[in-house]
Amino acid sequence: MVNIRCGKIVFNNIQSIIFDKDGTLEDSQNFLRELSIRRARLLDAKIPGIGEPLLMAFGLQDNQLDPTGLMAVGSRQENLIAAAAYIAETGKSWFEALEIAENTFTEVDKYLEKDATKSPLFAGSLDVLKTLSEAGLKIGILSAAPTKDVQRFVKEHNLTDYIQLMMGGDQGLSKPDPQLFIKACQQLQISPNQTLMVGDSQGDIIMAKQAGVAGTIGICWGNFSTFHLEEADMIITQIDQIQI
Repeated sequence: MVNIRCGKIVFNNIQSIIFDKDGTLEDSQNFLRELSIRRARLLDAKIPGIGEPLLMAFGLQDNQLDPTGLMAVGSRQENLIAAAAYIAETGKSWFEALEIAENTFTEVDKYLEKDATKSPLFAGSLDVLKTLSEAGLKIGILSAAPTKDVQRFVKEHNLTDYIQLMMGGDQGLSKPDPQLFIKACQQLQISPNQTLMVGDSQGDIIMAKQAGVAGTIGICWGNFSTFHLEEADMIITQIDQIQI
């Protein structure tokens, strides 16, 4: 067991740490902003007038991505359902709306692939993950993104030696359902009350607390607006504030 210091708080007897991916380990804001724009533009080309409302629904205003918005914290499926709802509002049947949304998302995916260049690892993350792993902690990544995206992220950034769990939001559960966190802990074979959660969204914090986690750390990476993380036990601006 390891004691983790974070600012003035010490979390005792920790055996594992679970990290969110987007916005926590992966600097994906620019990619997600571009993804929002391309999806909205292509849908607007198919159904004129839908683009601007969709951008607002995705959480993009004044070309800035809202860290609490749908694109930043929601799964692909949740974004798909939101887009389909706007399409259905124009008079399309629900199944037709879903098909249009799915086809559009798939088309955008072909031309905008996420990679290490578009979504780099946040500075200092590799060193922290290495230090935590060498201290004997089990480390997991629990993301709203599909599991294959988490696996790609780990492989592209050479994190395989440090990560024991790669889980996405395609497990039949989604954040902030505490059962998703409990399932992750079961795969790590560690109890939630011996696990820390590190994330950049309210959903990460709520999910972990309801699962009976040992502690929650909200990370904002220099974002001065942290109201959505106020329920976290500790808020940090850099990942290297997590120390053994």
